[in-house]
Amino acid sequence: MTPTKLGDIRLPPKLLPSDGRFGCGPSKIRSEQMHAVMQKSVTLLGTSHRQEPVRHLVGSVRDGLKELFGLPTDWEIVLGNGGSTVFWDIATFGLIRRKSQHLVFGEFSSKFAVATRAAPHVLNPQVIESNFGDHPHAVATPDIDTYCFTHNETSTGVAMDLRRPIDSGDALVVVDATSAAGGLNWIPSEVDVYYFSPQKCFSSDGGLWVAACSPRAIERIEELRASSRWCPASLDLGIALDNSRANQTMNTPSITTLLLIREQIRWMLINGGLPWCVERTKVSSKILYDWAESRTFTQPFVVDPVKRSPVVGTIDVVGVDVAHINEVLRRHGIVDTESYRKLGKNQLRIAMFPSVEPHDVAQLTRCVDFIVENIKP
Repeated sequence: MTPTKLGDIRLPPKLLPSDGRFGCGPSKIRSEQMHAVMQKSVTLLGTSHRQEPVRHLVGSVRDGLKELFGLPTDWEIVLGNGGSTVFWDIATFGLIRRKSQHLVFGEFSSKFAVATRAAPHVLNPQVIESNFGDHPHAVATPDIDTYCFTHNETSTGVAMDLRRPIDSGDALVVVDATSAAGGLNWIPSEVDVYYFSPQKCFSSDGGLWVAACSPRAIERIEELRASSRWCPASLDLGIALDNSRANQTMNTPSITTLLLIREQIRWMLINGGLPWCVERTKVSSKILYDWAESRTFTQPFVVDPVKRSPVVGTIDVVGVDVAHINEVLRRHGIVDTESYRKLGKNQLRIAMFPSVEPHDVAQLTRCVDFIVENIKP
């Protein structure tokens, strides 16, 4: 198809979603969140993060997350600047004692394993891999002190159930929940560290990491802080823990990011908390996967329905260049539906985080149907 013919395709207004942002991160930010930022633009933006107004903001984020996740009272929310990428380095200093095991089934789960392998102060990790579109399972191993899982692999649209390996002793279970937190269920007793950055389900900007830490994780942090292991201050979990307990970060945070995440947490709690969020993502993902299975030109990339992510849907497209579909969608304000660049698949990747309206997911599928019907060979 020539660009001219593609340019002739006009989506009927009745098919367009109310909001065309389907990106998997940064994700859609609700207008109510932006309004909340504007309301606080004079009293909080441009003010000291060491003073009570901002410390109260940080405290409300920490308290709200504990409520949202239903955490026991002895768990702590720790936060600091950077994102999940930074937290991988932080974990090599502050969580892994000697050797870790990593389940690798996509781009982001592999990066934590790479970071650990490069760290000279820990042993080479044990890496268990599976083909993209699937996920492996942990194997309890005597010399492993940290099991590293990914709740939702953003690059492939695979979600895994979180379970502590049987006979894993005092080993920690550390979970990358960047695209899962706030959209998928999890059981705190099966996990010790549940970390994420807020630009996915929490509809915020990046540049912040947040980690929900169990008492066992706090003990490990204190143990390694007291050891002779050198650690840069910016990657020191002990310092981050001290600052978080004071409702601060070690260095200046983005107050806008904190305001966005607080407003999103409030919205989630008002609507019914994590169960409501999970149900909402299930509704959206059922719409997407049912559509993909009912068309001749689409099929879900993840074959096993149990492993299909409810927050990131990856849909293979057959017989049509997905770049043509994305070109028409973007021209109509429907953006960021491309597959993960390094995956190299002819597929759509659709975010279905809580902020995304299920009706908009349905409208997106209707738009794709219209485009495919009008593309002439």
